[in-house]
Amino acid sequence: MPILNKDMTLCISLSARPSNNGTRFHNYLYDQLGLNWIYKAFAPTDLAQAIAGVRGLGIRGCAVSMPYKEDVIALVDVMDPSAKAIDSVNTIVNDAGRLTAYNTDYTAIEQLLERNAVPTEYSVLLKGAGGMAKATAAALRDAGFKDVTIIARNEAAGRALADLYGFAWRADLGSGPDATADMIINVTPVGMAGGPDAESLSFPAEAVDAANVVFDVVALPPETPLIKAARAAGKKVITGAEVATIQALEQFVLYTGIRPTDRQVRDAEAFVRAQ
Repeated sequence: MPILNKDMTLCISLSARPSNNGTRFHNYLYDQLGLNWIYKAFAPTDLAQAIAGVRGLGIRGCAVSMPYKEDVIALVDVMDPSAKAIDSVNTIVNDAGRLTAYNTDYTAIEQLLERNAVPTEYSVLLKGAGGMAKATAAALRDAGFKDVTIIARNEAAGRALADLYGFAWRADLGSGPDATADMIINVTPVGMAGGPDAESLSFPAEAVDAANVVFDVVALPPETPLIKAARAAGKKVITGAEVATIQALEQFVLYTGIRPTDRQVRDAEAFVRAQ
């Protein structure tokens, strides 16, 4: 990484609980590609002021994580179709003070469903109703999944998300056959490092045992309690670390205009995992 200097381009991320994943991924690629750029994670105390800082300081790019993916919509100038279609933002690009919002989470979910050849006839339980859940639900709908149930305690948010994509909604998982599905997806902070439920399973063991595919979008730790349980049960897993890599790569391209090689991306992934 070059020594800090006045010509250096800055990119940042905003999250309630920042990790080093994005910081290591982006800075590794800046170094490999010889870019005079630097990436830094922040936990903002005032979101509006943070976004004003992006604009006023000429910060090139800003990644947006939970719980700000919907709140930033009122603070940007332009919504790219990738963000506008699902009213959720995870990426902001600053072009001379004009802030354009994107969503690369959708791209990541879409690619992973296709890459893992998940049958669209599978029944799905999707737990969560926030910005990432919107991206996940949209990707499921667009991929052709029909039998999807949103599990969300917030009735207004859960029903709205389910109605938007033609899915069902329940306040809780319940019990019996309705509490299981071919694919279960966690899009809540349960299992996230540093959170109050870091050691908890987002789905009970019965749901894990009954599933063919277990998908946890939580990226930190790379092996959440849900993913560990799924691996132990011999299930196909899709991890939040995979989501994080793809969405970060697409952010990198939006910020820099450069698409790294597959080898460079794999090396950046390995660098993140080595922390």
